[in-house]
Amino acid sequence: MMNEWGIVIGQTLLSTLFDILPIIGIFVFFQFVVLRQKIVNLKRKLIGIFYVLLGLGLFLVGLERALFPLGREMARQLTDPTFIERTSSGIDTFWLKYYWVYVFSFCIGFATTIAEPALLAIALKAKEVSGGAIGAWGLRIAVALGVAIALTVGTFRIISGTPLYLYMIIGYIIVIVQTMRAPKMIVPLAYDSGGVTTSTVTVPLVAALGLGLASTVPGRSALLDGFGLIALASLFPMITVMGYAQISEYLAKRNSNLEETEL
Repeated sequence: MMNEWGIVIGQTLLSTLFDILPIIGIFVFFQFVVLRQKIVNLKRKLIGIFYVLLGLGLFLVGLERALFPLGREMARQLTDPTFIERTSSGIDTFWLKYYWVYVFSFCIGFATTIAEPALLAIALKAKEVSGGAIGAWGLRIAVALGVAIALTVGTFRIISGTPLYLYMIIGYIIVIVQTMRAPKMIVPLAYDSGGVTTSTVTVPLVAALGLGLASTVPGRSALLDGFGLIALASLFPMITVMGYAQISEYLAKRNSNLEETEL
């Protein structure tokens, strides 16, 4: 067992090394050919590269051996005919029978996004540059709600078999309308928030959930229906972040008007 793990980790580390070599090559080229300067703190940078290599390699092993199987197993259990029959007695509508799948999708979407390191970094920077006007926790919760709603809608799409393009068209129409009406300072941040959600923690579980669900729901294809959750998870946070800013702006104006009325 230990030998097997050692081989897997070794192969993954070697593969990861080949993946990051082009990045290292670009930095070395610009440092020595374009800038023509020595690398400052070379030893520290080499140690940092080693840690990056080790971290990426172990992370990829964890994805393959834990997160992907976990997502597939949860999807299989939640869509098991015995479980569906036991929990949905009296429900005739096909897609309503999978209500536990929707609950799980919402919860896992919210939890993974709150734990997303990239989102935390963006939220802290947004709070810093805005002088505290944008709260880190408020932004994280808004984005997490967006991903949670996206996964709920996405799992409904897979179960019901409706086409993805309808959700994308409607979603981007909402984004365009919000972009014209939301506070200007929040729009670029909202667009970036949609991108940082699809990162290290969220993507593996979301992809595994979509593929596992499409593989177990009768009449669905993993290739045609299993993908698309990540696209929705990038779209909906833009809506919720701009919505969060619009609600905050409305409440601030209302409180200001109330104070002026009292005076």
